[in-house]
Amino acid sequence: MVKFKVKKISADAVLPRYEHEGDAGMDLFSCEEYTLRPGERCLVKTGIRVEFPVGYELQIRPRSGLALKRGISIVNSPGTIDAGYRGEIGIILINHGEDVFEIKKGDKIAQGVLSEVVRGDIEEVSELSESERGENGFGSSKGHTSL
Repeated sequence: MVKFKVKKISADAVLPRYEHEGDAGMDLFSCEEYTLRPGERCLVKTGIRVEFPVGYELQIRPRSGLALKRGISIVNSPGTIDAGYRGEIGIILINHGEDVFEIKKGDKIAQGVLSEVVRGDIEEVSELSESERGENGFGSSKGHTSL
């Protein structure tokens, strides 16, 4: 278990919480009201600041129900909150749906997943080794009939 500290900075903030035993993601909540029109995006405030150990990140991910039923997603999904960040957690939502989407105080807007981070030892080289895949990408594996 990793210690995850939360400070409310708004009277309307709701502490993150895991809805069910074994859930990977903790629910994150809006502390303000917003109207998100089709095609629009906005920064939704949570009213919280967090602290967790170096060696972890908080990944911000969309809620599957909002994505499927309303077309609401996160622009930079998954978003990353670094261990050293102490500002308010904000969620960049976008409305891909066809209807106006109303966000009320206390609505679940995203989920956060605390994940370990592995840092790379960056080394500049003049050549890379060959691989079976090589430079093939962007649909080269023919995983969908339209490709």
